[in-house]
Amino acid sequence: MKIINPNYIYQDGNILENQAIAFEKNIEKIAPIEDLLKLFPNAQIINLPENSLIMPGLINAHVHLEFSANKETLEYGDFLQWLYSVIGNRDELINSCNIECMKKATQMMLESGITTYGAVSSYGMDLDAAASSPQNVVFFNELIGSQATMADALFADFTARLDASKSIKREGFYPAVAIHSPYSVHPILVKKALQMVKNEKLPLSAHFLESPAEKKWLEQSEGDFKKFFVDFLKQEKAVSNIKEFLAHFTDVPTLMTHVVQAGNEELEILSKSKHTIIHCPISNRLLGNGAIDLAELDKHNIHWICATDGLSSNYTLNLFEEMKIALFMHHEADLLTLAKRLLQSVTKDAAKALGLNTGEIKEGKNSDMLVLELTSKPNEQLPLHLLLHGYNISKIYINGKQVKGE
Repeated sequence: MKIINPNYIYQDGNILENQAIAFEKNIEKIAPIEDLLKLFPNAQIINLPENSLIMPGLINAHVHLEFSANKETLEYGDFLQWLYSVIGNRDELINSCNIECMKKATQMMLESGITTYGAVSSYGMDLDAAASSPQNVVFFNELIGSQATMADALFADFTARLDASKSIKREGFYPAVAIHSPYSVHPILVKKALQMVKNEKLPLSAHFLESPAEKKWLEQSEGDFKKFFVDFLKQEKAVSNIKEFLAHFTDVPTLMTHVVQAGNEELEILSKSKHTIIHCPISNRLLGNGAIDLAELDKHNIHWICATDGLSSNYTLNLFEEMKIALFMHHEADLLTLAKRLLQSVTKDAAKALGLNTGEIKEGKNSDMLVLELTSKPNEQLPLHLLLHGYNISKIYINGKQVKGE
C-alpha cells in the first residue's frame, strides 16, 4: 500500500484540499492523511511539494501510431489533397516508422500525461510498440476494403491481426475492432465484423462523416470522391449510404470519430443508438473539414470526447494542446464550462466510452494518476489554467505503478 499526499486533488471539476490517497492497483481510500495512517500504518508515504495537484491520467481514445514518421511529408488544407498524399507516400511513411519510431510516439503521449490510449491499427505493425508501452491500450484492429471480390481475403487478414492482438496477455491491454468508414468497408465485411464484436463484447470504433467529400459520395455517389474511387478502385457507386451504414450499428454503441458533417437526421440516429463522438479538432482543421458543433451534440444528448488522431493529421500527440485548440476553436462556448467539459471528456467520459475502470480520482478506480506542479494555490479557474499553462507533470502512475518521476 502507498499513500500519496498532495496539496490538491482535481476531481470531477472540483478541487479537494487536505486529502491524501491510499492506493495499490486501485485507489483504496481518499481521506485526510492522519486517517489513512491509522488505516494503513505500514504504507509507504509519498509526500509531494507545495502546490502539488493530483488529477486523473488522460485518455487519448483515437490515435494512429503507424504513420508517426510524418512531419513534413503529407499535404494539409483539403481532405482529398491529404488523402492523395497519404497514398502517394504510404510506403515511405510505413517503412520509415519502425518500432522505435512508434515507441517514441507512445512516449510523447506518456510525457504529456496520457495513461491510456486507443490505437487504431491498419496493418498490425504497431502491435509490438503498443504491447510494450507502459500505458493502458485499447488496440483497435481496423477493417478496410470496399470491393466484394476481396471480402474473404480482407476479412482473413483482419481476423489474423485481431487474433494476434488477443495473444497479448498483459495488464491493461484490450483487443478491439475498428471499421474504417462507410465509404471504405463493404457491408458484407461490416456485418461479419459486428457479429464478432457482439459475440465477444469488443470495443468498437469507426470514422464517420469526416469530410464534405465523404458526405456527397455517400448521399449521391458524386463529388470529389468519385474520381478517387474510379481511379483507384474502378468503383462508380458508394457501397453504402449514410442510413444503411448507421443501421448496422443500431444496437452496438460505437466510438464514431470526427462526425463533422453530420446533420440533424444523422445526429438523431447517433443519439438514439447511444454512440459516442470522438472530436479531433486539430485534425479537422488541418484537413479542411470544418469544426463540429458541440452545442448541437449537447442538444441531441450525444456524448463526445476529445482525442488527437495520429501524426498523419496532427503535429503533436499532446492532449493538453488538443484541448487548448478546441478551447479556441469553439469560441461561442462559455470558456470555463468548456474547459471543464474538455477535461472530463479525456478522463471520466473517455473511460466510460471505452469501458474502462479509470478516468477518475475515486475509490475503486484504477490508480492512473498525474502529479502536476502548480505555481500557486489553484482557484475556480483551475480547469482553464490546466489547458493554458502546460504545468510540469512530475510523476505518473498507471495501475498503481510509477512510470515517471522519482
